[in-house]
Amino acid sequence: MSTNTPLASGAEAPGFKLRDTPDQDVSLKELRGRPVVLMFYPADFSPICGSEVSLFNEILPELQKHAAQLLGISVDSAWCHLAFARENNLRFPLLADFHPKGEVARRYQSYRESEGEAERALYVIDKDGLIAWSYISPVGVNPGAEGVLKALEGLSGKVYED
Repeated sequence: MSTNTPLASGAEAPGFKLRDTPDQDVSLKELRGRPVVLMFYPADFSPICGSEVSLFNEILPELQKHAAQLLGISVDSAWCHLAFARENNLRFPLLADFHPKGEVARRYQSYRESEGEAERALYVIDKDGLIAWSYISPVGVNPGAEGVLKALEGLSGKVYED
């Protein structure tokens, strides 16, 4: 059971720069101006993580209606993420919170120290870099996407235009 509490709505989202591929980074700062969904998960190739990332992959068109960028984050390496993304046909970036291990998950109060893995946590960050919604699920439960979709709908009450 988690003892972590997610960062509160209205708080500034902690910045980060993580590996997307073995030779490319993604930073939260470069995504300013559009909503961002962070999906922290424990590990690539675990059964629940596979179903969670597949669900979010399926709802990408809904997220895109809100101009939202989805980012998956775990402590696995960029190489492991590439294999996991390929196996699951993922169409969104998986970021490696690999070294220092779990540093970004810690900033988001979403690190399970005893396991050395991220919590199963979701964050919606608004276009100004503020946390609009957050949730930490029990690690053995797929939290679904309903909360994320409601939070995105509530950000502006309308669909963003590109």
